[in-house]
Amino acid sequence: MSRLRIAAIVLLTFLGAASASANTLVSTNPISGSTLSVSPTNVTVTGQVTLLADAPDANSITVTDPNGVRVDDGTITIAAMSATVGVKPLVDSGTYTVTYSLASEGDAPLEGNFTFKFQSPSVISTANPNPEPSQSQSPASSSWGTNIFVIVLLVIAVIVTVGLSLYARKLFADR
Repeated sequence: MSRLRIAAIVLLTFLGAASASANTLVSTNPISGSTLSVSPTNVTVTGQVTLLADAPDANSITVTDPNGVRVDDGTITIAAMSATVGVKPLVDSGTYTVTYSLASEGDAPLEGNFTFKFQSPSVISTANPNPEPSQSQSPASSSWGTNIFVIVLLVIAVIVTVGLSLYARKLFADR
């Protein structure tokens, strides 16, 4: 009777571990909810389980702008647990939505969405080609106290080195 209970506990433990390994979202790049001032070149979604790279039709990532227009280039790259899609240069400020559905072997697809904000630069200015001189710099002052301290340390180091060499000579002469 006790063997039956132990077998049931072991079986339930393994079944619980199998369901605990379901593919869940680990990270996104750009980070969900972040605000960007530079247009990203790609969007990456990372899960807990290795994704199927040989099933291109089963994986999809779409990025849409605030008007609902797709801004991803449609090329998805799978690398172990991460999927990446290229993104066209973003020009409109606002909230961008990333929707993903990624297949993994023997598991339900990793599906969901997240948003990030893009704040485009309001004014693009050109660089000023004529540099203006800044305040003149004064040379660093020297401290006599520091100089004397360093000289004393060097003299002590020389004395210790001479003393150790005389001691070593005495030890080798006595052998």
